[in-house]
Amino acid sequence: MRVLITAGPTREFFDPVRYISNPSSGKMGFALAEAAHEAGWTVDLVHGPVALKPPAGVTAHAVVTGEEMHAACEPLFEQCDLLIMCAAVCDMRPKQREPQKVKKDALRMTVEFEATRDILKTLSARRRSGQVLVGFAAETENVEAYARRKLEEKNLDYIVANSVAPGGAFEADDNTVQLIPQTGKPLSFGPASKADVAQWIVNQLKSSVA
Repeated sequence: MRVLITAGPTREFFDPVRYISNPSSGKMGFALAEAAHEAGWTVDLVHGPVALKPPAGVTAHAVVTGEEMHAACEPLFEQCDLLIMCAAVCDMRPKQREPQKVKKDALRMTVEFEATRDILKTLSARRRSGQVLVGFAAETENVEAYARRKLEEKNLDYIVANSVAPGGAFEADDNTVQLIPQTGKPLSFGPASKADVAQWIVNQLKSSVA
């Protein structure tokens, strides 16, 4: 059983020293990688910039931008039986990236953005028979409704819904999740440590990828 897991944030740059990102710590994705390894699975972990040490026995691939994450995932997706897309990929990037640091007196106060690639949707479009795809929905409101929409739009088998409103999952050690399948009833777990949440998610998925 081979699993590909993504974790942490990505960064999109205005110039070499300024960027936009999000508060994802990568803790949930790293916990999932450790739980998957403990389940006896072969684990590839593609992660953005985080202050975490990859779990022992896991093959880690460090990236920074969304395009770098996509490039790392492409060949690994071909080999995996299970994809768990836990990373908080930055949805937009500055349309123009300056090659050198822009001096303070030359900074533009209005910046034009463009959408980044939807990595999960791109991979899902070429999934092979038998692959199981799991996404994460990080929402601040209408968590279950928005998660279900993502589940359908991206042709996933499962979506893990969690709140990132103030006091929610971002940068926290604990999490509360809802695992929503394409068919069947959703299951809830938490609040609990992210390690326990990860173990619960892996246990729920075992029957789908056996």
